[in-house]
Amino acid sequence: MIQAIADLGGIDALKTVALFVIAYMVGSIPFAYVIVKRVSGEDITTHGSGNVGAMNVRRTTGSWGWFTVAMLSDLFKGFTPVMFALFAGTWGLGFSGTLSKLAPGNLAHLDAVRLGMMAAVLGAVLGHNYSLWMAMIRKRFARSGKGLASGAGALLVYDWRYFIAVVVVGLATIAVTRYMMAGQVAGAATLPTTALLLGSPDWPFALGVGFLVYVAHHKRFIGMLKGQEPRFYVNDSMGPRG
Repeated sequence: MIQAIADLGGIDALKTVALFVIAYMVGSIPFAYVIVKRVSGEDITTHGSGNVGAMNVRRTTGSWGWFTVAMLSDLFKGFTPVMFALFAGTWGLGFSGTLSKLAPGNLAHLDAVRLGMMAAVLGAVLGHNYSLWMAMIRKRFARSGKGLASGAGALLVYDWRYFIAVVVVGLATIAVTRYMMAGQVAGAATLPTTALLLGSPDWPFALGVGFLVYVAHHKRFIGMLKGQEPRFYVNDSMGPRG
């Protein structure tokens, strides 16, 4: 992807980087932290898994209603920057080049607008997972989330087929196994698998995003394989952190 940006030329490359930064800043907004602070005065990072995400809002507040608010908020912060990248390109505010220099079978035939959307997807997911605002609040830079909801919102704009596949497989896996972690990891693995099944030239990007989400789940996924993860982990103090 770095080479792809270089192939765009100076102006479009700068716009792509700008979209990444904008998406990162939006993705960094810790809606779950703010919701829990306002509702209960608690620090969400001291409860449940310690993540700044919708499920941990449920664990901290005990409310499915606030879980829904947090989930929609995280979906929105992934959806918005990718939609902005799409509109910026469509309206002529973003890009004019193409990725014709890229090798066939890699990212060939993807135009510069699509690359801008890729940058926005990555920025939103990284922003949620490694929030700048949470680093300022906690006075240390560390992983703050897992990127599922924000990534789903971003994928809804980027390619709705990816969104449907990830959501359906993830929820089905949870329904069958009763493990939240199993569904989350299955969803991450579904993204590159779907790209390959569709024959999409952006499969390296899909693989990268899926891997990024998996990395955030790796510790507890291994714990699940060792029998350390509780089924349907929705309550505070009933499962591992991480």
